[in-house]
Formats: sequence, structure tokens, C-alpha cells
Amino acid sequence: MEQLPVWLAANPIVSFTILLLVSLTVPPLFERFRLPGLVGLLMAGVVLGPYGLRLLDPNSETIKLLSDIGKIYLMFVAGLEINMQAFRKTRDRSLSFGLATFLVPLAIGTLVGQVFGFGWNASILIGSLFASHTLLAYPLVQRLGVVRNEAVTVTVGATIFTDISALMVLAVCVSIHQGEFSWYSLPLQLGGLALYAVAVLFGLDWLGREYFRRTGNDEGNQFLFVLLALFLAAVGAQVVHTENIVGAFLAGLAVNDVVGRGAVKEKVEFVGAVLFIPFFFVAMGLLINLPVFTRTLLSELLLVAAVVTGLIGSKFLAAFVIKSLYRYSWLETLTMWSLSLPQVAATLAAALVGLQVGLLSESVFNSVIVLMLVTSVLGPVLTQRFASQIPLTDAQTPEPASANEAYGSLEETERSILVPVHNPITEPYLIEMAALLAQNGSEKIVPLAIAQAATHLQENQLTEILWRNRQLLKQAADISLTLGRETAPILRIDNDVALGICYAAREQNARLILMGYGDMTTLQARLLGNVVDQVFRTSHCPVAVMRLQTSPRRLKRILVAIWDLLPPSLQLVTLAQQLAAVNQGSVTLLQICPPATPQTKRQEFRQQLRQSLTFQPLSATSKLKVIFHADAATAILRMSQSFDVVMLTDSRAYTAGGLTLDDLVLSLMQRLTCSTVLFSSP
Repeated sequence: MEQLPVWLAANPIVSFTILLLVSLTVPPLFERFRLPGLVGLLMAGVVLGPYGLRLLDPNSETIKLLSDIGKIYLMFVAGLEINMQAFRKTRDRSLSFGLATFLVPLAIGTLVGQVFGFGWNASILIGSLFASHTLLAYPLVQRLGVVRNEAVTVTVGATIFTDISALMVLAVCVSIHQGEFSWYSLPLQLGGLALYAVAVLFGLDWLGREYFRRTGNDEGNQFLFVLLALFLAAVGAQVVHTENIVGAFLAGLAVNDVVGRGAVKEKVEFVGAVLFIPFFFVAMGLLINLPVFTRTLLSELLLVAAVVTGLIGSKFLAAFVIKSLYRYSWLETLTMWSLSLPQVAATLAAALVGLQVGLLSESVFNSVIVLMLVTSVLGPVLTQRFASQIPLTDAQTPEPASANEAYGSLEETERSILVPVHNPITEPYLIEMAALLAQNGSEKIVPLAIAQAATHLQENQLTEILWRNRQLLKQAADISLTLGRETAPILRIDNDVALGICYAAREQNARLILMGYGDMTTLQARLLGNVVDQVFRTSHCPVAVMRLQTSPRRLKRILVAIWDLLPPSLQLVTLAQQLAAVNQGSVTLLQICPPATPQTKRQEFRQQLRQSLTFQPLSATSKLKVIFHADAATAILRMSQSFDVVMLTDSRAYTAGGLTLDDLVLSLMQRLTCSTVLFSSP
């Protein structure tokens, strides 16, 4: 019986199965208690490792391989998520803050290493661990609508400089430690690194653009190309005697513009989020020697405290330097500080490398684990507090007309509403909704049926598919006639339904696509994406996915939940007001704020919202209600009981670590009992 744990730990299939089980169950459990999922993965590694149940062996080839892939993938995703457009807009200031938030923590971290008796090489490496940061709280500033604030944009852009510089310092320190370094070879090594970086950044970017252009819509091969680019860059880094995580981060930056925000990027990030990155954090937990970790916290508490406070203080000092230089407000400065606090991706990957080569001691490694836990919780909390108080200036909010230009005005001519038809049961309500919204006589209602034809589809099968879709279009035309509207039905043969819908929307100059709801919570939908997801990503115009429980003419009490003042939210309000106008109904705008949101911020939000809605200003039948509730889902579900329809914007997004998918909207769509509308905009 005692040999059972040993056999389990040595069996690669069992190890892989355990890792899958942990990745599936542990993060959601910890997130229920408002703790980061990565904390749960680390703790699971401790429990399952050699100082716990001994079900996983950190020295087994399987764990080493999966951990290395996860480490590389984590740095790749970190580079992939950098907002290159934001960096280009504020390049000089981003480089200034990047330099400050790199050099100041580097100096203080090196000083901490020297004070506690480490050599210069190890001390400088400790300083480099301080220098990088992970934008763990970036989704928060998106939700708060301050992502266009210059201070936020500068912090995002600075990530490129800090991460690359910290990884370069790591490469040099490891080279010195392994005896492969000399002052004579330093220029050669730095020159080789520079040439390698240029080759990766520009070479992979060019190859990626050419490959994506030639392969068109072949997402499968494009996904494989991105993975190949990642591991080629990682191998290339090892060839030039540097760490593979340097190549992985550069590869992420290189293919950033190539993949854009499309389906390929989502698939790449999803594979990392559900497989390899969780494996890496579990493997990190396996390396934590529980007795040594406990002893570090007790006997070397000063070292742990110095590492944590040194990081927090140095990041604040760097933000203060930039405040003095560019005259940012205190709220902006504190937001920059809190955004640059979390130490996850580059810090953990570099710390693991330092431990593996013997440059860092277990006490330092354990201190870095504590640092990660503290900053990954503290950073987002402080960001929420400070960013929520930043005034929404004109530079941050869209121009009043921008939302309406993107959505389309009723006075525009030669516009249409596209209604893809697939389910004969939901089709009548969708056509009726299109008739309500298309009030201008010049606007067409375009029912669209896609006959999905695979390459080797037999003739009789294609004939049957075409007949079925013609029946759907005939039903749509009959429904429109009963509503007193004419339609322009389209039948399209395409092997990709989502792209067929988007191409037809372009051809018909559609200002809106109305679709029926499909389950987006299944594993297949999340991994491969369903039609709705793909249309959301590739459509040129807004998309409204509707689950209608009753006739659209009975939807009089409309609840619109808005998170921010970005164009999708404003366009959704416009859509709701159009529906209320034709149904003689009322619109209630629900904006959920954290309880700590100051009164001035709440009033400012109301004022900015009214200024933004110039197309159809808030009428007597429209109400703006601001709820202060820690749980947005609970507040929306409670209020929905008094309304006929709830309208939401699609706010799903990966966090900067690529670990958590925001499921708030998806869970609401499943739990709401009234009619629902999920809105997405380009």
C-alpha cells in the first residue's frame, strides 16, 4: 500500500490526469472565496507534492516537461496581451516610466540582497525580480472606463520595457553563475541578444503576416503556426545561450499584431489558460518545501518583509518620480503604482530559473512566493480603489457621436438589419424584433440562411440542406408580411457559418445583426468557439444575441446593465431606447459600483452618461439607477424580477495572467428567467 503513491507519481498518465483534475476544480473553488485561482493551484501543488500526499513528483520527466511548457506559455501570453497600439501612442512616456519602474526596484532589490549577505550576482538577480510586473488588474481599469487615461496607457506600455529588461538581466546573471561570462564577451553576448531580439520581433511578425494572408480563414493551421513561432523562439533563445522565457516573451510581442483580437488569439490564450499555465503553477507548488517555507516565514521573517516592502516601496517611488516629471495627479500616480505592483508572470518564471541553476536559495524563492501572493491580491484591490476615483475626462470617454456612428442612425439610408435564421422556433420573434427596430422605410430586413457545405459533401445532402434553408427563408418572408414589412432574403452556401454571416453583413451594409442565443458555456464552445462567439469577434457592426421568452412587442420594462462608458455600453443604451420608443416602454439603466465608490464619482458617471447619449437623450421614461453592491450578478438577478427584458454587454475577457475567464455575463444568461439580450460591438 505504501508503494501506491510512488507508483502514481511515476505514472505519466496518472500525473497528467491529476493535473487536469486540479486545473478544472481548484481555481473556480478559490475564486468563489474571492481569492486568485493561481493561489489555489500553488496550494494544490503543495498538497499533492513530496511534502504532502506524494501523488506528484516534481523530478519526473512528465512534470518537468509540462512545467517548462507552462513557463514558456505564461511568458508568451504576457507578451501577447501587451497593448501595442497603446504603447505606440505614448511611447516616450511609457519608456520613461518603464525605465523608472525598472531601475528603482532593481537598485532597491539589489540593496536587499546585499543587506542579507547574498553575492552581487544573486543580489542583482533579486533586484531584477522586483523590476518586472504583471498587469493583473488591467481588466478592472477596462471595466471602470479609465483605460484611455494616459497614466494607465503609460503603465501598460512600460510593461514591455520592464519585462524585456528584467529577462535580459536574468540571462546575464545566469551566464555569470555558470561561468560562461567574461567582460570581454559581454559586448558579444549583448550584441547576440540584440540581433536575436530583432530577428524574432521583425522576422516572426513578417512571417506571421505572410502566413495569415496566404492561409485566409484556416484557423487550425494559423493556431499551429503561432505555437510553432513560440517554441522556435524559445529554442532560438537557448541557441544564443539565454533563457527560453526571453524568447517566449519576444515571440508574444512579435505575433501580437498578427493575431490581433481574433479567434486565433482567443484559442491560443484559452489553451494556455486551461492547460499549460495551470500546470506550471501546480509544478511551482510541488517545489515548495513546506518545512523550509514555514521556517523561512518564522526564522527569516525579516528577509520576507524586506522583499515585500522593498517591492511595494520601490514601485511607489518609481511612480512618484514620473508624477513629478509629467505632472500626473495623485489618483493617476497611485493607479500607476497599484497596476505595477503584481509580480506573477516574469517574476515567478525568473525565480524558478534562478532556483534551478542554484543562483537563488530556497529562502529567496519562498520569499518570492509570498511576494506573489501579497501583490496579486493587493494590486487589484488598490487599483479598484484608486482607478474608480479618476475623473472621466473627455480624453477618456468616447466622443458623443462615436457610439451612434458605430451603431447607425435611423436617418441613414441604404442600411439593413441582418437576421441569420437557423431555428424555426426562435425565428418569428427575431424577425418581429427586426421589424420593430427597422423604423425607417429605407432600412431593409435581411433574413439570412447559411447552407453549411463541407468540401466532400454529397449532392443529395447538399440538396436537402438547401431545401431546409429555403423553408426557413420562406417562413421569415411570411412573418414579415404579416407585420407589414418586406424582406430581402439571402441564401448563402459556405463552409464557415460565422464568416458567412459576417460577409453577408458587409455586403448588405448591415448596421446590426440579430441572432438567436446558443449555449456558450460548454467546453466545446469555450475551446473551439460557437457561431455566436465567432461572429462577435469578426463582425464589422454591432451584434445582438437574443433569447426572447415572449413577443418583442410585450417588452416594455427594459433593464440595461452597463459597466462603463465605452462605445458598446452606449450603443446598447441606444438600442434599448429605440425598443422602448416603439413599445411605449421605459428603460432603467443599472450601473453597479463597488460600495467604496465615492459620491463624486457616482455623480460624475451620471453626468458623463447623459452627455454621451446625444442621439436619444435620457427621456422621461428613462431612469438611471446606480447600485452599490459587491456582487454584480446578485444585484442584476434581484432587479430582473421586475423587468420584461435584461440587456447586457459582452464583457468576457482573459486576465493578464491568462488564468481566469470572466464568466459573469455567461452565468447571468443561464440564470435569468426573463428575456435577455447580449450585445457586442467591434
